[in-house]
Formats: sequence, structure tokens, C-alpha cells
Amino acid sequence: MLVAFVTKNKHEVIFTKLAPTPIGPYSQAIKTDDMLYVSGQIGLNAQGKLDSTSFEVECKQVMENVKAVVEASGLKMSNIVKSTIYTTDLKKFSQINDVYKTYFPNNPPARETVQVSALPKGAHVEISVIAEK
Repeated sequence: MLVAFVTKNKHEVIFTKLAPTPIGPYSQAIKTDDMLYVSGQIGLNAQGKLDSTSFEVECKQVMENVKAVVEASGLKMSNIVKSTIYTTDLKKFSQINDVYKTYFPNNPPARETVQVSALPKGAHVEISVIAEK
């Protein structure tokens, strides 16, 4: 289900029930005329539960959340031009890449990966993206 609100500045708030409801005062994404800004997604499923049975499972859920929000805006993963990855353990960099590359088999977006001390809800990885029409 997609719910869109247009603000006075022609910013469209993107929300889908296929990704977790925001856990704070922010939107899943904001769409402008040509750009989509997706807030950081963690490995919560649509019901708000974190499945951390393995790091790869958590990474895949993060990417599925990103994909759900991007597609709710009417765009595709191939429209993503920039991503930022936050992780609590850079030793898992190769595992992140193994999952990430399955979503971007060709021409992956620009990206940085940053280690942080903690993420919300005990998550181990968070990804935000910017997409362009």
C-alpha cells in the first residue's frame, strides 16, 4: 500500500506498508520533482521485528526495505545514484558487499560505508539512498 502526501513545497512523502513504519519523527522517503531521498533503513521487517539470526539475513532485510520504499515512489533500484551504509562492524564489509551486489549487479551507485558505535533497535547495518528519475 502506498500513501503519498504532497506538501506546499511540492515534496511528496512516500510511505509503504511493505517497509517498517518509521521509528522516529521522519518519513520513509521524500520525493521531489526529480529526486528521491530514502531515510536510513534498518533490518526491521514490515511488522517492526528485527531478525538478526545472521548478519546476511539482516542485510537482505535492509535492502528489501530500501527496495520497497524506492518502488513505492514509482522508481526502480537502478534509479539509485548514491547510498550510504552504516555498520557497527567493518569486519563484516565483505558480507555487506555480498548482499549489496545482488541488488546492483550492473553499474552500482556511488557509496560510502561508515562504522558507527551503535544503531537503533540493536541493528547492525543501516542504509540510506538517493535516487533520480
